[in-house]
Amino acid sequence: MPSAKTQRTPWYFLVLLILAGESVFILPFVLARVFRPTVLESFRLDNTELGLCFSIYGIVAVVSYLFGGPLADRFPPRKLIASGLWMTAIGGLLYATFPGFQTLQILYGYWGFTTIFLCWAPMIKATRIWGGTASQGKAFGFLDGGRGLVGALFGAMGVLVFSLFLGTHIAEPTLAENRDAFRYVILVSSGIVSVVGVLVWVFMRLDPKREKAIVLEQISIPQIKQVLRLPSVWLLMVIILCAYVGYKITDVFSLYAQDVMEYDQVASAQVGMVLLFIRPLIGVIIGILADRTQTTFWLFVSFVISFFGALLFASGIISASSTLLFFISIVVVATGVYAARSLYFAVMERGRIPLVLTGTAVGLISLIGYTPDIFAGPAMGVLLDRSPGEAGHQDVFWMLAVFSFVGGIAAWIYYRKYVKRDRSPAT
Repeated sequence: MPSAKTQRTPWYFLVLLILAGESVFILPFVLARVFRPTVLESFRLDNTELGLCFSIYGIVAVVSYLFGGPLADRFPPRKLIASGLWMTAIGGLLYATFPGFQTLQILYGYWGFTTIFLCWAPMIKATRIWGGTASQGKAFGFLDGGRGLVGALFGAMGVLVFSLFLGTHIAEPTLAENRDAFRYVILVSSGIVSVVGVLVWVFMRLDPKREKAIVLEQISIPQIKQVLRLPSVWLLMVIILCAYVGYKITDVFSLYAQDVMEYDQVASAQVGMVLLFIRPLIGVIIGILADRTQTTFWLFVSFVISFFGALLFASGIISASSTLLFFISIVVVATGVYAARSLYFAVMERGRIPLVLTGTAVGLISLIGYTPDIFAGPAMGVLLDRSPGEAGHQDVFWMLAVFSFVGGIAAWIYYRKYVKRDRSPAT
């Protein structure tokens, strides 16, 4: 019989993690990203008010990272993830009533709790469990790439449902018709999220002995201090913060296409769709590649790639006439950003972070690492509004270059410190 440390977790375990890891964010984020004009019209919001809802989510999320991490070390991942999915879906029922602005703010704060406090750290811990000691790159590469694909499919499904319920009124729908059609999108999405929760609860099980080995009866102050004493934890705070800034900046590519490349709205949206399908491809490729060599080294390389990609945009050499260079540069930046995003939690094993304390470590790391949810959007907005057109976009990509440079330094230190790490599992 294989030991708990060497026992292989089945593939469907990771598939469920991928489904759950993206499904839980469909209602708060994916629908608003795909149906932004419809959301603004249906809820009678402007962009600033919608942005404020996201900020409230981010504030609650930052607190939830800290306290949700230790919770993930107290309970099995499937119970927390399933509960988070069901509670998020319940919020969708309120969302479908098109509440006022104040209620919507409360709802986004509630989603910050259900998605992060209950789901985030357990998802990372469960992914680390699936990867074992030899397949961390593959595990996290497949997780992020798969989540990207699920998000794209959810978006396509939403568009299909929306168009079906608009029917013959698709050309010039009224506000009431838009609302009715979008309500079905919300309800269908909520139903799917609930079903995924059931699948997680029923099928994402571990052997009882193995499950007991990764759960602590309580989290003590000495254990938190143990995590904080690890250099890898502090380095990962910097690495994830820098990588996540890059991920947030990829949101401007469709706007760049419109403002600088002079594309129409449809063509600009198609640029954004290209990114949705680059993400899963990069996640799978880099995950497999990293496991065959040095995961920490490829994390460093990803920052180098995003740095040089940022310089291509920041330099101003991409103009409306350089279509090929534009798309090459998008691929370069996306490769670096998505590779870093796929790998930053995959290096926890090499950083000697104990598996049983993964949740606590993830909570502490995410407290700093995901602060771009709060500051990146406003910072990009200021840069773009201060210098409209190409100049503002150049400033945004100089921002990406700076964070890629800092992230690259932190990743190089991580690589040098843990490159000779022994292959014994973190316990």
